[in-house]
Amino acid sequence: MKPVRGRLFLLAMIVVVSLVLFLPSTPLFSKMPDWWKQNLPSKGITLGLDLQGGIHLVLEVESERAVEIAVDRLVTNLTDVLGDKKIQVESIKRTGPFEITVTTPSAESKDAVLKLADDQFPTLSSRLSGNKGLVFTLKADEAERIKKAAVNQALETIRNRIDQFGVAEPLIQQQGLRQIVVQLPGVKDPGRAKALIKNTALLEFKMLDEDHKIARELPSRVPLGKEEEILREFGPKIPPEDEILFERNVDKESARVTKTPFLVKKRAALTGDVLTDARVSIGEFQNAYVSINFDNTGGKLFERITAENVKKRMAIILDNTIYSAPVIQERISGGRAQITGNFTMEEANDLAIVLRAGALPAPVKIIQDLTVGPSLGRDSIQKGIRSTLVAGVVVVTFMMVYYRVSGVIADFALVLNLVCLLGALAGLNATLTLPGIAGIILTIGMGVDSNVLIFERIREELRTGKPVRPAVDAGYDKAFLTIVDSHVTTLITGLALFLFGTGPIKGFAVTLCLGIAINLFTALVGTKVIFDLLNRRGRTERLSI
Repeated sequence: MKPVRGRLFLLAMIVVVSLVLFLPSTPLFSKMPDWWKQNLPSKGITLGLDLQGGIHLVLEVESERAVEIAVDRLVTNLTDVLGDKKIQVESIKRTGPFEITVTTPSAESKDAVLKLADDQFPTLSSRLSGNKGLVFTLKADEAERIKKAAVNQALETIRNRIDQFGVAEPLIQQQGLRQIVVQLPGVKDPGRAKALIKNTALLEFKMLDEDHKIARELPSRVPLGKEEEILREFGPKIPPEDEILFERNVDKESARVTKTPFLVKKRAALTGDVLTDARVSIGEFQNAYVSINFDNTGGKLFERITAENVKKRMAIILDNTIYSAPVIQERISGGRAQITGNFTMEEANDLAIVLRAGALPAPVKIIQDLTVGPSLGRDSIQKGIRSTLVAGVVVVTFMMVYYRVSGVIADFALVLNLVCLLGALAGLNATLTLPGIAGIILTIGMGVDSNVLIFERIREELRTGKPVRPAVDAGYDKAFLTIVDSHVTTLITGLALFLFGTGPIKGFAVTLCLGIAINLFTALVGTKVIFDLLNRRGRTERLSI
């Protein structure tokens, strides 16, 4: 009796643990006392996108733009190094997605530029262009590395932003070479979430070019939507090292939006990659602004820039939009700055999130956008529950009619299987999807499949004239390898679906694999305990099977 008692205790413990784990997924959990909520598991099964609603996005990283940004940085670095080495050049500019053209005043300068590039810029290959010109091209393997790194960095950046946004159980994974799939269950404001994900968050500090006459000819305000007209009118007149960017203004009384054009230097004096923190703060007039901190390198650079440009204006630019263009009154030390504007608290918080999480290495575009309403999810849940109940009733009835008392024992194993499966899903904080419900329904059928094999073996033993106890033992022994064989092969299939499948397929694979493992336990241990109890206590001479 000791082995039976031990197995009974094990089954009871498993049922209790499963119920405790599943309780947070039920309405009863809200009625539990505080000590229960604080000391026992409080997370249950999370409903997937197709059951509770949310958004499904497929993003494509513009990896070619990441290469262009990298080449622009090489232009800046090359310019700085040539200046430090006192090597004279007439111009340095990017003339193609992968090309940098350097014009030199003499053959000696050209040779010096070539030697320096070979020593310090190994990712560039060079060729001659005329007597004084040089064309540097980014090597193909380096361009490919930048593209792959851009997708990986974009994936990590988007994941960091969503984590700070506070979405439970998001799905973020790469699809193909340049695409990223994002599923956000339960999101109440899809527009805000999409803006937060898509925002490139390229923060730049650029000096205004106030000495050029075009800067004085630009209008002080233009209506929203008239930016292209300003660019067409003044674009051909501006010098090649400058560009026109706009600041967004919102009238607090009328809520009317206007734009202020500024002539700014194309070359960024400082970029956001030297940021260490960004937080929302409240000003003396209860206006929200974003306070940013630089690292040591950024702090020193910001201090030098502000010292060299006292009484000049510096534009703070995020994704080619000017947020503010303050006058530098004095040298700013300490590695701190502020981004001010007509922010609401929510806008300032979102800006701080994207700055903390880091800038995307390249722009992303949304190529698929699906919004799933919660009503569709409720309908799916109701139909899933109805299907599960119908399948359960049919299977339970069949087993009771065909196998009689033994069928009731198999039905006990089925209920035990479902209880343990729901407890395991809750314990793993798994996300339940519509395919996952299909996996549970499939588990109902598999829950009695093993018992059918065992019962048929027992019938064969009883026909040979064996007593009930030896017949039951022989039935379990002879069916053991067959049951393990079938379960292991199905488990391998489920693991393959989980490893190589996408979101919905993974949801099906999780319930399938858990159901198989639990079914193996309930079929070989759960029902055997009941038969052992019947045989031990009543010394059964005839088995209803």
